[in-house]
Amino acid sequence: MFHLLYLLKEDFIIFNVFRYITFRSFGAGVTAFLISIILGGYFIKFLSSRQFKESIRDDGPQSHQSKAGTPTMGGAFIVVAITISTILWVDLSSQVMWTVLLFTFSYALIGFLDDWLKYTKGRGMSARLKFFLQIVFGTLFVVLILSEMNGFSMLVSGTEANEYPFTSIIIPFFKKAVFDLGWFYIPFGVLVVVGASNSVNLTDGLDGLAIGSISVAAATYLIFCYLSGHLEFSSYLQIPYIPQGGELAVYLAAVGGACLGFLWYNSHPAEVFMGDVGSLALGAAIGSVALIIKQELLLVLVGGLFVMEALSVIIQVISFKLTGKRVFKMAPLHHHFELSGWSESKVVIRFWIISLVLALFALSTLKLR
Repeated sequence: MFHLLYLLKEDFIIFNVFRYITFRSFGAGVTAFLISIILGGYFIKFLSSRQFKESIRDDGPQSHQSKAGTPTMGGAFIVVAITISTILWVDLSSQVMWTVLLFTFSYALIGFLDDWLKYTKGRGMSARLKFFLQIVFGTLFVVLILSEMNGFSMLVSGTEANEYPFTSIIIPFFKKAVFDLGWFYIPFGVLVVVGASNSVNLTDGLDGLAIGSISVAAATYLIFCYLSGHLEFSSYLQIPYIPQGGELAVYLAAVGGACLGFLWYNSHPAEVFMGDVGSLALGAAIGSVALIIKQELLLVLVGGLFVMEALSVIIQVISFKLTGKRVFKMAPLHHHFELSGWSESKVVIRFWIISLVLALFALSTLKLR
């Protein structure tokens, strides 16, 4: 739409709005939401007819046993909504945009294969194989991004912007804390995208929990992308200027819109679960954008809830192996609170609140430097 309708701006002044990131972001968000809503109903019926239904673990909260038989792999229509909306509204000449979209799709494919094997063979792919594929695609993504992005500029003092290699990382809350990792940036970048993807996957255990939190993270990074893609705003706020950041804002609007559409069906009691095809893809989407706009470390704040969930699993495993005792009643963390007496809805809403507070704290870094 950008390439077709913007060309008509000389004859029809109304089409001039397509040059504005804000307008195209709004359009991408609404389009993805509508596609997700429309596809969702048909897709749920299809999944039910094909018996792609969730099996519930016996050692979990007993209240979850009623969810057995709920259709899963609903993340597939999230990915479809994101892809269609993105292609409709972004500047398709952006090479970085295509790289992010293909990377998101690659992780969706890993999740889809895992879900497919789980519900056709009774067992998904091994954790080692899944982790290996994530590392392979993550490495390819980081290498491609490094080849496409020569560096970035940032105003840290005075009026002249300093140029930094793209292998640099920025420490939040500090004006001049920029460190070049060199080739070590590749394993660092892989750690970011793989960690983000798996953290979202671990959080996806309650109705609406992961999808709502991802929506908050997408909205937060959308703001950072828009500001990073605007020379004046990025200079004033002393954040990296990434020329293609604006197109990533349009992409994240599509992610957020698709997530809200899915939440329509995933709110308690859920009519469908997203499965690995959705959780791995959405985590990869957020992690990849964080890398490109040089806000990798800020992901610990923006995705703080996902970090908490992942850490709870790591702590539980290490504690049990070393001492034979469990720190939490059950991991991930949301199950611990369920077994402590919180209702599922209360856990979800309170965790959403935590996500919102952390997002606001992350946005405060724009001025607290």
